[in-house]
Amino acid sequence: MATQSIFQYVCQQVVIYVGLFLFIAGLTSGLLTLLVFLSLRTFRQKSCAFYLTIMSLVNTFHLFTGLFTYIMINGFGINWLNMSLFYCKFRPFYVQLCTLISFSCMCLATIDQFFATCSYIRWQRLSNIKLARYLLIVVTLAAILHGIPSIFSYGHILSPTTGENNCIIMNTAFRKYYYYFYVPVLQSTLPISIMILFGILAYRNVQQIAFRTIPLVRRELDKQLTTMVLVQIFYDAIVVTPSVFINIIMTIYGSTSNSLLAAQLNSISILGIILYYFHYAGSFYIYVCVSKRFRQQFLYVLSTIHVTQCCRLTINNNQIQTETS
Repeated sequence: MATQSIFQYVCQQVVIYVGLFLFIAGLTSGLLTLLVFLSLRTFRQKSCAFYLTIMSLVNTFHLFTGLFTYIMINGFGINWLNMSLFYCKFRPFYVQLCTLISFSCMCLATIDQFFATCSYIRWQRLSNIKLARYLLIVVTLAAILHGIPSIFSYGHILSPTTGENNCIIMNTAFRKYYYYFYVPVLQSTLPISIMILFGILAYRNVQQIAFRTIPLVRRELDKQLTTMVLVQIFYDAIVVTPSVFINIIMTIYGSTSNSLLAAQLNSISILGIILYYFHYAGSFYIYVCVSKRFRQQFLYVLSTIHVTQCCRLTINNNQIQTETS
């Protein structure tokens, strides 16, 4: 009994401190990434950067409903899902929506860089901002349609022991789909496999890009974005892959009657989910660490563009006040 309490306490502290750190770091990462990508025309006109921008935006929103709710439930014992039937149905839909869009954007960014760095002109034309916008609309609609069944599958059931509502999957077929296909395949294995495959192909293209007659600015931008995407893939593979194995373990041993084993499995599951949320919090820090050009662009955006604008606004306000007085 004491061992189970220790497992529970340690996991609770990890969720609170690591989770809150991830939440703050993730919000900062998302906002700073958006600041750079939206401030520079170079990125606004590039389809790969467009995908990364949308991914950062979605990841930022996901942190509130996904991670913050998880911290409240497993860290502070405040379960909003059990308190509100609306939130019980809305959160799974929203989390699935953000997850699918986020990983789809990362996959599309990787595929886009493969096309952008390809030697065939016909394939290079597939890397364009207009097509990227159409694909984003298709992905968003597909993610919405995919999430609709979860709205009808989740619900409240009264616990006979506590007398309180529990938010669970009430549809047996959807439960099997969720745990046997969505979590191990759509949420991890499939996107990671696509990213690794096209990441390797894009890397091979970049190795040969120096021998082609391509404008220097475009060549450097393609190399920069490919490097950023490749390191992001490596990072995602590290933080996402463990969830696949944890899901397999939970599927096999999840219904055990051994209370100590159940506590250990629950601890592993919680730690795996926290590790999984690193995907939503690390983009900006990855880009800053691996790309010297991105660091320079970030400093340029921060100091030259926005600080200069603030100074101009201050000067204009002072002039208006002087003229008025």
